Amino acid sequence: MKKELIYRLFSHIPTLETERLILRSMRVSDAADMYEYARRPSVTEYLTWDPHTSEDVTREYLIYVGQRYRTGDFYDWSVICKNDGRMIGTCGFTSFNCPADSAEIGYVLNPSYQGRGLATEAVRRVLAFGFEELSLHRIEARFILGNDASRRLMERVGMTFEGFARESMKIKGKYRTIGTCAILRGEFDA
Repeated sequence: MKKELIYRLFSHIPTLETERLILRSMRVSDAADMYEYARRPSVTEYLTWDPHTSEDVTREYLIYVGQRYRTGDFYDWSVICKNDGRMIGTCGFTSFNCPADSAEIGYVLNPSYQGRGLATEAVRRVLAFGFEELSLHRIEARFILGNDASRRLMERVGMTFEGFARESMKIKGKYRTIGTCAILRGEFDA
């Protein structure tokens, strides 16, 4: 996989679709919907970022994301619920390892929409994009020890738990143990 392909694709991030979701670029107009979940400590407990303190903070973040889209170095989609048109989370790639044809994905979902299989649906669509459009060989996801719901989602989409890296990341002032799950292209195709 070549970096040029990634920059070309993500500088005009394609819209993806599933039965119940649209995955599209994040927009400043998503600020109210994003702030609704991004402000909650329960949502960010197992994430690397702190809760947003105001809708203005969310708006500034979305302006920043727009700038990164233009340069092709941001790989995350807004997850839009087709039923109500609201942004209910994000899902996408957090990083690429081009020489290894691999990537890492991440996701977050508004708790009001959890328990319906929507995050699973979004992750499956991003995995398909990675394997089919980017010709990736491996896609992994990481989770902070204790985030059992995220690990279960990873396993539901066919990822295999590969182990823990003890206290391998310093997040919000604490060393945290990080678990990794991954899926290979052949496993996804099967």
